[in-house]
Amino acid sequence: MSALVLLIAVAAVRVSSRSGLPSLLLYLGIGVAMGQDGIGNVSFSNAELTQVIGYAALVVILAEGGLGTKWKEIKPALPAAAALSLVGVAVSVGVTAAGAHYLVGLEWRQALIIGAVVSSTDAAAVFSVLRKVPLPSRVTGVLEAESGFNDAPVVILVVAFSTAGPVDAWYLLVGEIALELAIGAAIGLAVGWLGSFGLRHVALPASGLYPIAVMAIATVAYAAGAMAHGSGFLAVYLAAMVMGNAKLPHWPATRGFAEGLGWIAQIGMFVLLGLLVTPHDLGNDIVPALIIGLVLTMIARPLEVVISLVPFRMPWQEKALMSWAGLRGAVPIILATIPMVTGIEGSQRIFNIVFVLVVVYTLIQGPTLPWLARKLRLGGPSDAADLGIESAPLERLRGHLLSVSVPQASRMHGVEVGELRLPKGAAVTLVVRDGTSFVPGPTTVLRRGDELLVVATDPVRDAAEARLRAVALGGKLAGWLGTGNETAR
Repeated sequence: MSALVLLIAVAAVRVSSRSGLPSLLLYLGIGVAMGQDGIGNVSFSNAELTQVIGYAALVVILAEGGLGTKWKEIKPALPAAAALSLVGVAVSVGVTAAGAHYLVGLEWRQALIIGAVVSSTDAAAVFSVLRKVPLPSRVTGVLEAESGFNDAPVVILVVAFSTAGPVDAWYLLVGEIALELAIGAAIGLAVGWLGSFGLRHVALPASGLYPIAVMAIATVAYAAGAMAHGSGFLAVYLAAMVMGNAKLPHWPATRGFAEGLGWIAQIGMFVLLGLLVTPHDLGNDIVPALIIGLVLTMIARPLEVVISLVPFRMPWQEKALMSWAGLRGAVPIILATIPMVTGIEGSQRIFNIVFVLVVVYTLIQGPTLPWLARKLRLGGPSDAADLGIESAPLERLRGHLLSVSVPQASRMHGVEVGELRLPKGAAVTLVVRDGTSFVPGPTTVLRRGDELLVVATDPVRDAAEARLRAVALGGKLAGWLGTGNETAR
């Protein structure tokens, strides 16, 4: 049964890519169809188990997202993303909670829980949608970093609002959020750096062990952050981001493995959430969900973006797109299980409202995001194609074997091997072209689709890779045009 569900979910990805529908909706639909109101007639109501599995899936999704985040894009976006994750969350929670209380009639505790739950943008939704839309790197960087950062403060708020007894004073909540973020960031960066250092300098006996080691290190970052009473979600995201930008051995294989795990995590999480919901109980909560979602989408999110980004000079077009790109997904639904586990009054209604809100507004926002980007003239051609370089350490020789694939758009096409001007200690030892391998000479002309094997000693490994990337982007004159210096930085 599980294998059949997995196959159907994989086929649903194809339907999603062709129709423009977010895949999470299809997975939720599979879960609902399997549930007690569907054809599967499966009865499932274990909110605690759903929360545990959801947290585990979110760790994998954040790790996969961090591995694919480019430091050069996210670095200038960090201040803006931090503002959205802290100031923006506070604005969103307050405005959304006020709307839920005054327009829908919910009690303040229930309204605050809903406001906190839906104030977190979903990493899975943001990563999957934004990477298909050619946006300016600053916009993509801010949105991706925000989705990776804002889970931590939101989890703290939801837990605080869902505990029995009075809620802590606001300044205590702010201090707790700041402390957990600081601990999580420190642990994530440390674990990521240590893991990268180890994987770059230790030759494992099989290439398939590197992807497993990377995901294990990311999971260790989450566990260490949580045990230190810090933000485990922030720790795993930062650790994965550090490793993702560290030029690890067998990197293409690692990315493929992480992406596959990310898909499995999304499928399992969304199907389970679909099982947890009872469709015939949603009728009375549809209108409240639509009203709260309208307040969130049209008032709270735009105010959040405008207020948070006041110190940053950004065109109004970019702010408008960020306002519409605050995608919700599985994270709010998972967080909505927290009051169910703690037994807060009205927790089932909170879950139903959040479920309907996420489904309806994801269905509206996801498919229309590329259209809005074009209308705001923010879409554009993608960046120049980069080289696919895979590295394997040669431990006994104190060197590295670089496997370089020359893509179709690379300016390395037409460059002679001697014109690569690799640093002393690095050399092209083999070229594979159309299934045939040969040892190149200095005058061998490289072609699109070639695969090169480059041997580099340990001291010049980074310089050799930087030079190869520079030639791929700038051609044989990269050094004089400045491309080489920019790439090396």
